Amino acid sequence: MSIVQEAIQAVMKKAVALAPDAWMPGGKPDPLIARRQGLIGAPVSRLDGPLKVQGQARFAAEFPMEDMLYAALVYSTVPRGRIATLDTAAAQSAPGVVLVMTHENAPRMKPMPLFMSKDKAAGGDDLPVLQDDQVHWNGQPIAVVLAQTQEEADHAASLVLATYETAPATTSFAAAKAKGTKPGTFQGEPLKMEIGDAEAALAAAPHRIDVTYTTPRHNHNAIELHAATVAWKGDELVIHDASQAVAHMAWSMAEIFGIDEKQVHVTSPYVGGGFGGKTLWRHHVLAAAASRLAGRPVRIMLTREGVYRVVGGRTNTEQRVAIGAQADGRFDALIHTGTVTMTEHNNMPEPFILPARSAYAAGSFKLDVEVATLDMLANTFMRAPGEAVGTFALESAIDELADAMRMDPIELRIRNEPEKDPTTGAPFSSREIVQAYRAGAERFGWSRRSATPGARREGEWLVGMGCATATYPYYRMPGGAARITLAGDGQVKVEVAAHEMGMGTATAQTQVTAERLGLSMDQVKFCHGDSRFPGVVLAGGSQQSAAIGSAVMAAQHALVTELLKLCGDGSPLHGLKPDDVVCRDGGLGKIDDASRFDSYAAILARAGRDELVAEASAPLPLEVQHWSMHSHGAMFCEVRVNEVTGETRVSRFLGSFDCGRILNAKTAASQFRGGIIMGLGLALMEETQFDERNGRIMNASFSDYHVPVHMDVPEIDVMWTDIPDPHSPMGARGVGEIGITGVGAAVANAVFNACGKRVRALPITLDKLMGS
Repeated sequence: MSIVQEAIQAVMKKAVALAPDAWMPGGKPDPLIARRQGLIGAPVSRLDGPLKVQGQARFAAEFPMEDMLYAALVYSTVPRGRIATLDTAAAQSAPGVVLVMTHENAPRMKPMPLFMSKDKAAGGDDLPVLQDDQVHWNGQPIAVVLAQTQEEADHAASLVLATYETAPATTSFAAAKAKGTKPGTFQGEPLKMEIGDAEAALAAAPHRIDVTYTTPRHNHNAIELHAATVAWKGDELVIHDASQAVAHMAWSMAEIFGIDEKQVHVTSPYVGGGFGGKTLWRHHVLAAAASRLAGRPVRIMLTREGVYRVVGGRTNTEQRVAIGAQADGRFDALIHTGTVTMTEHNNMPEPFILPARSAYAAGSFKLDVEVATLDMLANTFMRAPGEAVGTFALESAIDELADAMRMDPIELRIRNEPEKDPTTGAPFSSREIVQAYRAGAERFGWSRRSATPGARREGEWLVGMGCATATYPYYRMPGGAARITLAGDGQVKVEVAAHEMGMGTATAQTQVTAERLGLSMDQVKFCHGDSRFPGVVLAGGSQQSAAIGSAVMAAQHALVTELLKLCGDGSPLHGLKPDDVVCRDGGLGKIDDASRFDSYAAILARAGRDELVAEASAPLPLEVQHWSMHSHGAMFCEVRVNEVTGETRVSRFLGSFDCGRILNAKTAASQFRGGIIMGLGLALMEETQFDERNGRIMNASFSDYHVPVHMDVPEIDVMWTDIPDPHSPMGARGVGEIGITGVGAAVANAVFNACGKRVRALPITLDKLMGS
């Protein structure tokens, strides 16, 4: 028995007895699922857990290749200009060095296709990669060293000497704003919206606040460093990558090197954290180019500092939130505007206004994100782009208004609960945030909170509570496809170009597939992380599970159709149509006649088939596009602020979520807690220190860039409504990014309740709490 089979049998003994019915878009039960098997929703442990614990799960930098070389990068030290001299002689003569690649000898390549510029594009910026002597940011790679060992490559890279002719650079936020801003766009849509005259409504409102909040840059710090093992096999490029977009990577690399997409094979079976940063960056292109030049396989793994130099993160924001309200708390005006920074060579402004579009009803809206241009590394997606920092400003402002109006902050939010999407007019597919708030408040003990800041004291610690709404849209991206192979012994293999980044995708999808086909989990093998599998699925936007689920549903229907074609006169299912049957007990049965049943194995055996393959795409239904779809959460935080030192400790945290049906209780709870922990880092410590004199990131290490450690994190309680969304495949909505949203505001609001100090600039460090 395999490790995976042992894990399945162990965890299924603990599985819940029943799971909610499976749903199809439109709110109808799926006719292809006969009964509740107890798989969907069960707290099944990750099937890849034993492999990872035993070191058998192979990550990007662990693929062995014969005659492999190791790469190290050399980075620029000026923000803008050109390379005047580049002395590589010492590096080339260093022990073990095989190649030093610069712009002078690099193969000719096209720029990276800019992420979201096309359906399959994945590049962080659209600048040429080592094609000329131009420098565009401080930290840009200017040379690649290949050597027999990593240590030899690293040493030789330190010997490369460069001088520069500098050009004027814009490296400060103030200077960038002074040069003027431009309108921001996100996913092709403008980040500007006005409904009514919000400024006039604000001025006329009897109660109002008008406040500015700021958030700093954040950098990606996944536990697995960005890495790739690449090789050219003739004209075919093989890339073993740490990627959350294998199909996008394959297409983009083909574009860069001028070859057919089918000539690029990307695998990424395991990813040690992605969060939006594991897409296409320069190290991929440089490794592939150097491998082609050297004629040998190359492994590149960025150092932790290298990740800061090459991989973008979250940009800084300056946000104005103004709210005008009537005496009963209902909003007359909701204004959320501000400015972010961005390089002119990418298109990822932080879309912080997204929560304000749908979270609350208001008589008028003014929403706008403006972009100031800096000479810096291209920024990119980072967990809940827009919502993570946008909810900090919006939800802090609502707390400030509630305090000014002497109103409970939960009650103020509920009074502004919209009946339909307030800015589009679309009906909500399902929205149970009020239930999440009521249940969460009771479990957290919200009634014990004092409305007077500083009222609760334990020695020199001041204790307070805060809350905030979490929200993240349920994106439904096209491109999902799946292939199901049914073997003669009843075993099933599912292949999807999807990704497992530690969130439990493979486990949850094995559960879903097994239940859909009427099989046990050990009869299903879910295969992922390969660009040669069907589909163009991106692990981002909390939409991968739905994309996979829709594709598996489509492939299942195709499989059933083909099985019925094989059911001749000797089958009890002869003459039946797909709508007449249901998948159960390892076969197909007539919906209204239990006696008419045929096993998969028997159907294939009579047809003389060893296997049956069905592949299908899952187009985005027009019906689904009609609805406004979002995951929600009610975040509750208790903090202790030391009156003497200003130290802040989060002592309790509860997330009460409304994310539709939960596919796996155990992995979903882990996703919720992981997002909350990342939110605690955002609230209390994460900050990229950007030197505005020269555009260089100063704290490019875990020694100086602080993230939460064990002692920073209290026990985190999570709960959820588990109410299926009738307009979502499987009834589920995303859980991967909702956990980080609202956390920053919940902590800040709790800090205010504890000590009476309102912090409007993240992170909430002790210097902002000490003194008067």
